[in-house]
Amino acid sequence: MKPALVDTDILSMFFRGNRIVVSRFEAYLNEHAQINLSIVTYYEIISGLKHRDAQKQLTLFLEFAAQNIILPLTEQSVVLSADMYATLRRDGTPVDDIDLLIAGVAIANNLVLVTHNQRHFNRIEGLEWEDWSQS
Repeated sequence: MKPALVDTDILSMFFRGNRIVVSRFEAYLNEHAQINLSIVTYYEIISGLKHRDAQKQLTLFLEFAAQNIILPLTEQSVVLSADMYATLRRDGTPVDDIDLLIAGVAIANNLVLVTHNQRHFNRIEGLEWEDWSQS
């Protein structure tokens, strides 16, 4: 199993106890020591939980994040994201900036992106992705 970057939607499914996603996390962790998250996903999860005032879930997420790897935005990942933005806008098929930043982190770190958001991410050339919510 190739090293992966877990997107926000899959991480949310994991925390909600989705059987298929939990099983895929377990299989992944049998081969890899930690889960990779982007700082953008970290922001999305924290901001969503704070907005809902979900303190218990926030504490659980912060404990989870502390045991795993949070990958930063880098100059390389941002340039890759900007290139994707320009290409997709030119083609008339834009993707949200947040998704482009996550894709840039995945590509810059040679990681497969684990996401359920196929509609956006399948438009990004050079991005390898998998959906762990499907068996």
